[in-house]
Amino acid sequence: MQTRMVLTLTVSLGALVAVTPALADAAPPKADDITEVVITGTGYKVSKDALMSHVDILTRTQIDEKPAAGLGDLLAYMPGIRSSSFAPGASRPMIRGLDGFRVLVLNNGMGVVDVSALSPDHAIPTSPTEARRIEVLRGPSALAYGGNAIGGIVNLIDDRIPSQGVTSDKGYEGTATLQASSADKGVQGAVNLKTGQGPWVFTLDAFRLKSSNYKIPVPAKLPFVTAAAGEDPDTSTRQQNSAQDMKNIGAGVSYVGDKGFIGLSYKKTDYLYGTAVDSDVKIDLSQKHWDLRGTLNLDWAGFTRLDGSAGYSDYHHAEIEGGELGTQFLSKGSEFRSALVREGVGKVSGTVGVSLSKRDFEAIGEEAFVPSTTTKQAGVFTQYRYDNGAWGLEGGARVDQTQLKSATAAYAHDFNTVSASLGSFYRPTDHNFVGLSVTRSERAPSDVELLADGPHGGTGQYIIGDPRFRTEVGTSLELTGHMIVDGHNPLSLDAHVYTSHFDNFIDLRPTGQVQDDLPVFQYVQTDADLYGLEIEASAHLFSYADQAVSLHAAYDYTHGKTAIGPVVRIPPQALTLKLQSVSPRWDSYVELRGVDSRNDRLAAFETPTDGYVTVNLFTSYKLPQHPGTSLFAEVRNVGDVEMREATSSTKDSVVGAGRSLRLGVVSNF
Repeated sequence: MQTRMVLTLTVSLGALVAVTPALADAAPPKADDITEVVITGTGYKVSKDALMSHVDILTRTQIDEKPAAGLGDLLAYMPGIRSSSFAPGASRPMIRGLDGFRVLVLNNGMGVVDVSALSPDHAIPTSPTEARRIEVLRGPSALAYGGNAIGGIVNLIDDRIPSQGVTSDKGYEGTATLQASSADKGVQGAVNLKTGQGPWVFTLDAFRLKSSNYKIPVPAKLPFVTAAAGEDPDTSTRQQNSAQDMKNIGAGVSYVGDKGFIGLSYKKTDYLYGTAVDSDVKIDLSQKHWDLRGTLNLDWAGFTRLDGSAGYSDYHHAEIEGGELGTQFLSKGSEFRSALVREGVGKVSGTVGVSLSKRDFEAIGEEAFVPSTTTKQAGVFTQYRYDNGAWGLEGGARVDQTQLKSATAAYAHDFNTVSASLGSFYRPTDHNFVGLSVTRSERAPSDVELLADGPHGGTGQYIIGDPRFRTEVGTSLELTGHMIVDGHNPLSLDAHVYTSHFDNFIDLRPTGQVQDDLPVFQYVQTDADLYGLEIEASAHLFSYADQAVSLHAAYDYTHGKTAIGPVVRIPPQALTLKLQSVSPRWDSYVELRGVDSRNDRLAAFETPTDGYVTVNLFTSYKLPQHPGTSLFAEVRNVGDVEMREATSSTKDSVVGAGRSLRLGVVSNF
């Protein structure tokens, strides 16, 4: 799709917004009805509409009705968020053009201890359906989690460790979902159950996804790919080796009292998925994870509660090549985090905390391109907010020491990092907000960036690190504006403009050499600059009978360059428009998404990517006799268009799914 297509859509949105006041014959929801409280980041609760950085939230209802997808693909429609899109099973989120070790994926505020950041063909060992909400943070809101959140945070928050008992008189509550899709012949089911009104409360959850190679609108491999490999032109109608088989089961128990709660949980995940690019390579992944978490309500030195959590993970995955065991990756890790929180006391909120983590990593096999390493990190952090109603201040700081050792590589080094943020905000009215913040973050290099030296078949590269790397330093400035919908204003607007400069930016670049029949890529340090904007808008158009019709829009633009060329796989601009009709029984929408082409600002080894415009149709219906149960149906990619993502390293051999019908049911009981 050409740039003018996106601009045309933008102009159309502007025209619709301009006529909104004339169409609004009924008041939209009041601000109190739509305010969302953000859990991740500061420790103390802050309304989403009062944050000085960009936060998006997916609720349990939204997650249940989303298509079966990896975490990156699930979030890719949000402004500023894209997916690595290596394969359906391996889709990690990219935030504002940054991914890998700069984007931190959390589960209840704790690290998932996997190897997904190590390579784009490695999956995140969790299903989004486990979460009751997903929060995506950019900017200073991510400060309390250290340098690995320099790009942002994705936090999956579940209820496996319950903080309160069942409110229903039945003594139990839960959710069950089932959906099926035609393009991949996929079936997905999940159940979450909580029982006990206190003090003891128990939970149980299970999930299963099974799919086949998905149908595609055009052959997967572009002609130049097959020509370069000396192969016949691709005539496939399904994406090779894209099947998935995932299952997990979890359980938890909590003791809930007047002073707070404490609980323990366990989860086991097994995941077998194809890498899509190579027809002979699959990844067989398993993880066992334990969590201990609790809160103590108190009144001490101005603090209102003490939060604490600890976790341990045992992760393993094996690459299966032609049915035989190949390279294995093992990661075992533990983490502890505790914070004193001041919340709901006067005009000042704040948190002071510590975090400790340890990770043992080992790779075994011919493609063990990273030596065995042990990484330890200790950090202290604080963040405070002064809110005077009309204006306020917020600031924070974090200090970390990261110890990285490798006996096999004879390497040992300590990295000391300091991160800080400061911002101010102003509310000209109760329903309008503007904020400006500056953040300086430091990130210690990862074991891969420092010590890699070997072939990696998953990405088709021979990768070399540099043990001389220094810490990566990013300085960001962000301007935020919120215009909140209320009884007098049918339009809401959320806008963010940001710019970031990086010293010692770590990037993976080709050397032009070949080793083990693979092109050599080496990590280098350079300077980098990124800037962009993200806009979300909603307009109440009109009401008819019991239907409320609204228009929603999301737009993002990112630009990135380094001293040695453009930032690799920078996402092109995208615009999403959604016309939605909501009533007590029906919720329907038509969604139009346009993604621009990426034909310029390419790194030397990148190829151009065509843009696309796709349409999705969705409807759900709540059963009158069972208000907690809804049926839904969706047609995705109505036009059966070709979708290739510029952010994907496999885009020339992997194409998005074609037209697909999805049917499902969600029951809350």
